[in-house]
Amino acid sequence: MERDWDQVRYCSDACRRRGVSDVDERLEQWILDLLAHRAGGATICPSEAARAESPDDWRELMEPTRRAARRLVDAGEVEITQKGSVVDPSTAKGPIRIRRRR
Repeated sequence: MERDWDQVRYCSDACRRRGVSDVDERLEQWILDLLAHRAGGATICPSEAARAESPDDWRELMEPTRRAARRLVDAGEVEITQKGSVVDPSTAKGPIRIRRRR
């Protein structure tokens, strides 16, 4: 899926230059796969997708996983929550959870 980077509000200039790599696409798929195996309103931690992609180096994938979640929010697939409430992914700081869009 081709992204219109001029329309993505949360993406910085560095993010636009970086684009979406194969790992980024796999992280998006891990998020969707993990959520598909959970109950309807269940959430996952971004670290679960990062660990699924790279069990040994998952910490390095935490920010790419958060970016993957933001792209999925933009695509209408998921919601990002903090303390049970949906938050704006472009301003969320600290721990987040990811759930399927309701």
